[in-house]
Amino acid sequence: MEDTRQRIIEATYACVARWGVAKTTVEDAAREAEVSRATVYRYFPGGRDELIHDVVVWELFAFFGRLYDEVQGAESLEAVMERGIRFAHRSIQEHEVLQRVMQTEPETLLPTITVESNRIRAAIAGFLVPYLHQHGLAPGVDPDEAGDFLARMVLSYMGSPGRWDLDDPAQVSELVRGELLAGVVVGPEPGKRPDRARGNS
Repeated sequence: MEDTRQRIIEATYACVARWGVAKTTVEDAAREAEVSRATVYRYFPGGRDELIHDVVVWELFAFFGRLYDEVQGAESLEAVMERGIRFAHRSIQEHEVLQRVMQTEPETLLPTITVESNRIRAAIAGFLVPYLHQHGLAPGVDPDEAGDFLARMVLSYMGSPGRWDLDDPAQVSELVRGELLAGVVVGPEPGKRPDRARGNS
């Protein structure tokens, strides 16, 4: 049962990659997956809207799965964040389907991304908290709040890097060590709380 659902999702993604979101229909997905329309509706009773939503969520979490794999083995909080930000930025820039849809049909993706952002942020924060404990927090900083702050900032810079060149390892290191972690962990700028750290202006 789960195999059929996954096949339909992957088939729909292939259709979106080929024709775009607006032109992809339930019939297209069924044909690509080699199942009937009735089968598609059995797994996605909400029809096309539910199907497209689940495809976007599937690809989002596949992306963050690849990101998780990329940072495995990093021994420090700085290394996790630097490696993760560079990988995420590069992956987004090189994701042809995402780039095309964002340029031509952003309204089809943004609502789903907005809804799922809380789950994604919580997952990133939960991953960072153990590293925060290992590193040593600045006085008065709560690890859960710090993890949530860093997750928010990472997601923000992934979407809008501002003045930072995220292809440049030196700039990514400066961003992470000089801005994101300043005041969060024990370092050269004690006393600066997470909610006062600068944004991506």
